[in-house]
Amino acid sequence: MTIPLSQPAPDLSFVVPVVERHGDLAALQAEYFEVVREMGTTCEFIFVVDQRQKEVVPVLEDLIATAECEIEVVLLGGHFGESAALTVGLERARGEIIVTLASYFQVDPKGLPRAIAALEEGTSCVVGRRYPRTDSLFNRLQSTLFHWIVNLLTSGDFHDVSCGFKVMRRPLARDLNIYGGLHRFLPVMLRNRGYSVRELELAQRSEDEPTRYYGIAVYLKRVLDILTIFFLVKFTRRPLRFFGLLGTAVAAVGGLITLYLGIYRLLDLGSIADRPLLLLGVLLMVLGIQTLSLGLIGEIIIFTHARSLRDYQVEEIIGGRSEGKESSPGSVRTAS
Repeated sequence: MTIPLSQPAPDLSFVVPVVERHGDLAALQAEYFEVVREMGTTCEFIFVVDQRQKEVVPVLEDLIATAECEIEVVLLGGHFGESAALTVGLERARGEIIVTLASYFQVDPKGLPRAIAALEEGTSCVVGRRYPRTDSLFNRLQSTLFHWIVNLLTSGDFHDVSCGFKVMRRPLARDLNIYGGLHRFLPVMLRNRGYSVRELELAQRSEDEPTRYYGIAVYLKRVLDILTIFFLVKFTRRPLRFFGLLGTAVAAVGGLITLYLGIYRLLDLGSIADRPLLLLGVLLMVLGIQTLSLGLIGEIIIFTHARSLRDYQVEEIIGGRSEGKESSPGSVRTAS
């Protein structure tokens, strides 16, 4: 379904990526629409469907014919992941306020007015926190361990970054750059860039209670995603600090080994030519120098692109001049 360009933009846009699994999408749309109607606002729903979940398209087509609001279904041409699906949905959203949802019930839709109220109070992004957790002990242990590691590595204080319920304004949504598995870490990424992020406690739905077991490959991917967000948060703007420290440490170990063997040979304590330790020492020094070089190259790249990179947000300038430009995340908003 293509929405005519002449049609007025709705107040809210719901973006629902249907990628890995899904629940009753018709019920999901109906309950959130009922809350929006009680609020007296208008809305649209954008379902971005992964190729592996295309069996839901007929259900969504029936929903288009019967729903009382605008509904758009985007079927992707392959399996690109949830980050890509979210990006497509956010780009097509027309509402001033955008709400992202999981493709099944996670939290009670009645919490939507509180989330929008928090946004109106000045918060850049409101993130749902399923609380109290009513699902299985195994699910809660997984979540606790996951967030403990994430908060330890990123100096954060989040409790439920994986919750699909997020509310933000459209300019911020257009400013996002998500790929791979980084959609789970949107709150971390936004706070790192200077946005204000607030977790809002919302009642967990019974549909979200079944125990979730994953294969070893999924857990390994999560570990890699955590390492990725750790590097992006801590060292994106200063790669030499990471590669420099790592390279220096590796080269130092290699240097100590080589120094030991050199003294060993100078004291005529024996031959070192046939000792594997000599090869290890030289290898570590070379590897350390190469790692340090990667950091230097990264610093050169950051320096040459410094003018186009922005890792801060200006909230307001009081008493300045208006440039007459549309406000967007990171742009200057002049107060008269």
